[in-house]
Amino acid sequence: MSDRQIVLISGSFEYDSEESLVLLRDYLQVNAPLRCELIVYSSETDDVSLSAIDEADAVVLFTRRLETQGVELERFQSYCRDGRPLVALRTASHAFQHWLELDREILGGNYDGHFGSEIETQVRYAEGIEHEILQEVEPFGAHGSLYRNTPLADDTTTLLHGQASEHDEPVAWTCERAGRVFTTSLGHQRDFWELDFLRLVENALRWACSIGPAPERRDGQWRE
Repeated sequence: MSDRQIVLISGSFEYDSEESLVLLRDYLQVNAPLRCELIVYSSETDDVSLSAIDEADAVVLFTRRLETQGVELERFQSYCRDGRPLVALRTASHAFQHWLELDREILGGNYDGHFGSEIETQVRYAEGIEHEILQEVEPFGAHGSLYRNTPLADDTTTLLHGQASEHDEPVAWTCERAGRVFTTSLGHQRDFWELDFLRLVENALRWACSIGPAPERRDGQWRE
């Protein structure tokens, strides 16, 4: 099986996305048939070329309110509207300040702020769900605040819920309006040190690229 080319886009400074995506990249390059290229924004106003996504098999998006406009924003919009595979992490629901419609148009989401960060979020499977993205992913304690995402669009499939005190919200879902899109509102810095979270993202990329589940796990090798 030939490797798929994955482009990871970093630009969520509140969550140290570059450091987190480097961890993800290192994990993926050990555990999955994926070649990863990292695009890094240094600020919200940075003028970065996204030309690498033209040849990508999938994109991992982890940005927050970037001021990207013009050709590069149009390039990303075309990528999404053409139905190409996308994995959206945490603040990707408001990834580009000049295209906040990404959340509802492409992700099927409904971001509306978050609850307090002092409350731990317990992650569990959605009721009755079976999906290849959840293979070998066990419920875990997530870090950071629980996002308000409800109601999701009717054509989404919720995979995971998060519970923080009395608050309950979907935290991972798929949407297939044009192509395969996976979104999770998880993605705090410490989540990237949870093996179950890394498996979740790996499985989402495998699903998005239609390459099937992992035949064998090699836990821990990515940290060596």
